Amino acid sequence: MATDTRDSTSFERVSRAKDIAFEYLTLGATLLGIVALAVLLSYVAVDAVGWLNWQFLTSPPHPMPEKAGIFPALVGSIFLMLLIALITFPLGVGAAVYLEEYAPDSRLTKFIQLNIANLAGVPSVVYGLLGLGLFVQLISLGYGSLLVAGFTISLLILPIVIISAQEAIQSVPDSMRQASYGMGATKWQTIKNVVLPESLPGILTGTILALGRAIGETAPLIMIGAPTTVFGVPNGPLAKISAMPMQIYTWAEYPDKAFQHGVLAAGVVTLLVVLLSINSIAILIRNRYQTQS
Repeated sequence: MATDTRDSTSFERVSRAKDIAFEYLTLGATLLGIVALAVLLSYVAVDAVGWLNWQFLTSPPHPMPEKAGIFPALVGSIFLMLLIALITFPLGVGAAVYLEEYAPDSRLTKFIQLNIANLAGVPSVVYGLLGLGLFVQLISLGYGSLLVAGFTISLLILPIVIISAQEAIQSVPDSMRQASYGMGATKWQTIKNVVLPESLPGILTGTILALGRAIGETAPLIMIGAPTTVFGVPNGPLAKISAMPMQIYTWAEYPDKAFQHGVLAAGVVTLLVVLLSINSIAILIRNRYQTQS
């Protein structure tokens, strides 16, 4: 008996030591990543000084670096993010609610769940080919239009939104559902008044992460024929648009050093500012709902 106790104590000590080592390793890797990101951002910010100004933000692209601007790509990215959010949020949350609350526990449901998980890891270029074949060639919405870009990238991040929404819905205690049923509420009333408000912070967190991935995607836009450079803002859903990643990629190919360093760095900083602004707004909305719940 004493031997078993000593063995159990030794096993617990070894296990605890492994957990502590793993925590320190994770912390070290995180700090290393933060330092590397800070160095990269500081390097880019130094190159962007003198180029990132009001003229750069409000002007269209130009062959001369002193007159080059990012305004059409900036507006295109903002419109694209709004369209993606309007498509993916209701579809993703609706699919998650159905799979968690209404779908029967059958082989078909498990098959759908497995495919959603697999689709979340498919490379973005595959979704670009899907958008090209479905929205451009089959439905004929036009090459590089706002609708085609929005639908294509929405398909890319939709599995991520569905999975995160499912996890948030699963985290709602079942006792809250039973209490709602005990008060005479229907299933839909329980979902609307109990499940969704409680799971909304988690749903918004997953949506924020998905939108952060969407704003930097370039491969799907290339596959659907989005122009690398446009000189005007989109005036309709079928208008051709460009996005900041496409414009930045174009500047990186210019042989002029002023484009490769100054203008390119200013574009990268603008992209990061827009990304952080969108995420900050979404985080504020999430925190508001989290405080109310």
